[in-house]
Amino acid sequence: MVLHTTPYSSACLHFLDGLSWSLVFPCYWLLDRLLASCVATSLEKRQRSQDPCSFLTLCVLIAAPLYLLLLLASLPFALLGFIIWAPLQAVRQPYLYTYRRPDKNQAEQGQASGAGTGEWRPQGRSFCFCNANVCLLPDSLARFNNLSDTQRRARELGKRIRNGASRPQIKIYIDSPTNTSISAASFSSLATGFRRTSSLDQRPEQVHTTNGPAETEIEPVTECPVHPSDTTDCPVHPPSEDQSFTNCPVHHDGSDNTADCPLHLAGTTNISDCPIHPSSDATDCPMHSTEGQNDSGHHDCPMHGEVAQKKPSTECPLHTSGVQISISAPEPEPQEEEAETGNHRDLAGDTGSMTASRESLTRYHGGDTAVGISSNNTLSHVPRTSIFKRPGRKRRHGDETFDHEISAFFPANLDFLALQEVFDHGATTRLRRQLHRYFPYVLSDVGRYGWKGCCSRFKFLNSGLLLASRYPILDARYECYPNGRGEDALAAKGALFAKVHVGTSHQEQRVVGYLTCTHLHAIEGDSSVRCEQLDLLLQWGAEFRQSSSQSPEGEKVLEDLVAFDVILGDLNFDNCSSEDKLEQQHTLFSQYKDPCRLGPGEDKPWALGTLLDPSGLYDDDVSSPESLQKVMENEEGRKEYLVFPPSKNQCPASSQKGRKIPLKGNGRRIDYILYGDEGIQQDWKLDIEEFSFITQLAGLTDHLSVAMRLAVSTGEEEP
Repeated sequence: MVLHTTPYSSACLHFLDGLSWSLVFPCYWLLDRLLASCVATSLEKRQRSQDPCSFLTLCVLIAAPLYLLLLLASLPFALLGFIIWAPLQAVRQPYLYTYRRPDKNQAEQGQASGAGTGEWRPQGRSFCFCNANVCLLPDSLARFNNLSDTQRRARELGKRIRNGASRPQIKIYIDSPTNTSISAASFSSLATGFRRTSSLDQRPEQVHTTNGPAETEIEPVTECPVHPSDTTDCPVHPPSEDQSFTNCPVHHDGSDNTADCPLHLAGTTNISDCPIHPSSDATDCPMHSTEGQNDSGHHDCPMHGEVAQKKPSTECPLHTSGVQISISAPEPEPQEEEAETGNHRDLAGDTGSMTASRESLTRYHGGDTAVGISSNNTLSHVPRTSIFKRPGRKRRHGDETFDHEISAFFPANLDFLALQEVFDHGATTRLRRQLHRYFPYVLSDVGRYGWKGCCSRFKFLNSGLLLASRYPILDARYECYPNGRGEDALAAKGALFAKVHVGTSHQEQRVVGYLTCTHLHAIEGDSSVRCEQLDLLLQWGAEFRQSSSQSPEGEKVLEDLVAFDVILGDLNFDNCSSEDKLEQQHTLFSQYKDPCRLGPGEDKPWALGTLLDPSGLYDDDVSSPESLQKVMENEEGRKEYLVFPPSKNQCPASSQKGRKIPLKGNGRRIDYILYGDEGIQQDWKLDIEEFSFITQLAGLTDHLSVAMRLAVSTGEEEP
């Protein structure tokens, strides 16, 4: 199927659409600004209360009448533009597919992480999915959720997502003499511990930087691997006042050039890399000699001298059992000016950001042993012992087969991203531009306007769905829910289905995956409406998989191998509220699995609500990803800043901060990632490796993001 790369099939229709929108836009922008000046966020109210005569207050008093006068003057032009624009929506494409060819650095990073459509490995592969509701409504409507400046937030959202997904990643490969298997680990956040990536990942041939300069950058010597920082009698290094390295058994020339010294080159510990003996024969090496070994097994090793002969050799940093460290860093951010496009002119820029997009990458996470990341996203001054001393925050409850965490970062090597409430056209353009620096394939501007098709009411907003992928998109389809009510009927809410190409088997069969991104009816109490939409979701999904798997008439092609079928979206019901019992018992959960769910009405103990209390978005305690992460890890903090199922003793619309009545669960979890294994290839198996609740979008939206890493194993052995 041909993907739609333009909104209209002809240039003439595209021109008419641009002309009509240029007539409508002034009225639209003025109306948006007028309403926005009447609805203040809690942050603006706080600023006005502190200084009643502030510049912000004066601007509102002066601007509001001016906006009203200009709005009345622009109405005739808007009416003319609307007459041209409305009929065009009947022939407008339901989505926009954009592709940006990755540059050399992005391509190398994709190959290193396994992304791409290369040959499908017999042992399988793992994929990472993420879902987020970003609340990119027109600014006047976003303010009802206590959010403002939609254009700035859109750019900042994109920056944080791609910076989190492409942040520096460390993988440590350990070959044990008693275990021939390979274990891989990467940092969830560089200072908080390890992330367990797929055990199916291949081990790299050599230590290299996968996304950075072509030259190998040698880190300066900051800590000796033989002795702690306070040791004065190191057999390798002279006292601290003498830094000439003349006593080093490797380089005796008295120079301080340590580029080839295994004692001073981070990550080089293999005997084959020793500059003294180019081969694996270590009989004459003063560091790796095996002749005349003492009880500890290392006679001539400077680490195992007379003082330390009884030290077990397994703790010697000069005789590790084949440890390799691979570090990959994200590409430098281009210093280019973004064009002013879309519905709003961005006056604030990035200087008004609540939290800088790189703040999480340049800040230490506390403690003297934390790992620091410099502004160019490379490791700087990393003590060797600190990496292993810092405990991680990953947890595993009871018989749970996968890790779960609350993370301040989006997962590294994120493969698929589903977003909801990307309504504003200008914000969509800014967000898409940022995401394309990491995701080559994006489906955006999804939905219908006007009276097209199933939409019985006029649609002022599209569906708000967006899907980004690191793998090629083969087919896509959008369907609109026909049963919207109230204010929800003004948006073309629906479901976006996509088929992605994730590999090719040895028999030249395509390995594909199916993704569904959706946003259900939001009004509380309308359970029957949501259940009808879930029925349609399952029906449309089955029809899409069937139609997309059919080969073109007259052509004989091999059948596709299905690796996964995943649903991502904001379903607007939780698994704890008594008002949502109908949705909790829907057949959706018999066909798809929810990693956070024990059964109808009961979540797993570690499951976290994803809906934040809008009234507390600007509190200092939750204004940054790290601070929000700490609050979410605390039970009292969750009660303060999460929205909980409504109670008989409290109006659902009121703020829940400071409430004293008993609370059920850990908040309203309305953002889901579900996976099904009924339609995948026979004998293949799906296993969850990790599930995360993400706080990196703190201050930019009223939802927490969720992420899941899914391993697809084929049951075959590596040839």
